[in-house]
Amino acid sequence: MKIKLSILLVGLAFLSWSCTPPAVEKTDVNSEVEYLASWNEGPAKQSIIDFVEAVTTEGSPDYVKPEDRIATFDNDGNLWAEQPFYFQVQFGLDQVKSMAADNPEWRNDEILKAAADGDVEKVLSSGEEGLLKIIAASHSGMTSDEFTASVNSWINSAKHPTTGLLYKEMIYQPMLEVLEYLRDHDFKTFIVSGGGIDFMRPWTQEVYGIPPEQVVGSSLKAEFKEIDGEYVIMKIAELNFIDDKAGKPVGIHQNIGKRPIAAFGNSDGDLQMLQYSSGTKGRSFQMYVHHTDAEREWAYDRDSHIGKLDKGLDEAAEKGWTVVDMAKDWKVIYPSQLD
Repeated sequence: MKIKLSILLVGLAFLSWSCTPPAVEKTDVNSEVEYLASWNEGPAKQSIIDFVEAVTTEGSPDYVKPEDRIATFDNDGNLWAEQPFYFQVQFGLDQVKSMAADNPEWRNDEILKAAADGDVEKVLSSGEEGLLKIIAASHSGMTSDEFTASVNSWINSAKHPTTGLLYKEMIYQPMLEVLEYLRDHDFKTFIVSGGGIDFMRPWTQEVYGIPPEQVVGSSLKAEFKEIDGEYVIMKIAELNFIDDKAGKPVGIHQNIGKRPIAAFGNSDGDLQMLQYSSGTKGRSFQMYVHHTDAEREWAYDRDSHIGKLDKGLDEAAEKGWTVVDMAKDWKVIYPSQLD
């Protein structure tokens, strides 16, 4: 009986071993072939790889513990396009137009009337004051849930007038690959943008893989209220915080609580964020996306009314930051251009 039991146990052990799938050989996570596939070989791509390998290889003098691997990304012009004007402005214009019938008093305001009538040129010519008025009118007077629903509806239906793509499809494939590369090396990736925090949070998880709690942005004030027995957050037409220029390091400090060791932007509005990152102890990385591709996207820098890159370009040259030449360094711009 003992012999039979032994034979049975051996048989079961063999069966268990034979049914276990063979171990899959892991791909080297530092392989430049696996990552950054939409990047042409060159100094820009190599600088990203060199930095990541240096701070994630145990025993390296530049090694950084995973909990301190913080990377911050501007959104407009860095993760998605921003021409001919910021996409959130287009959302605001579309919202004012659709809400105008319920707000007849807007006809008494020159800018809101122009937006309701579709006179985009007049709105844009009004400058920052006019644009803030559009944002305030279209982003307030509703609950946070109602606003989220309107953003979701817009981001899944509105199309860019030049490309015909959904706005959420006008994201930069090479930058998506940078996000993936960093996260696979235990970085936590944050958006730090001058754009509205409530405008970005509904879709960043789907589009970038960045959850809403890792989005830092500009905001209007809000208040907690009870309406018809429900507890809600109401959005108020009053500025709370501008997450741009010197506001970006402040936003990082207040919302993240750690200085990033890597920062990515495309304009002078991101300069202070990159400077803040460069002040970290140990090795850090700063990168500008330089819009040089008039054929596949747009070419602009020092004199642009959107995404001006002037002081930042000079400081990048002085400090040896990575500057991506979009025309030369990127094989494709948008995911739709992939083979």
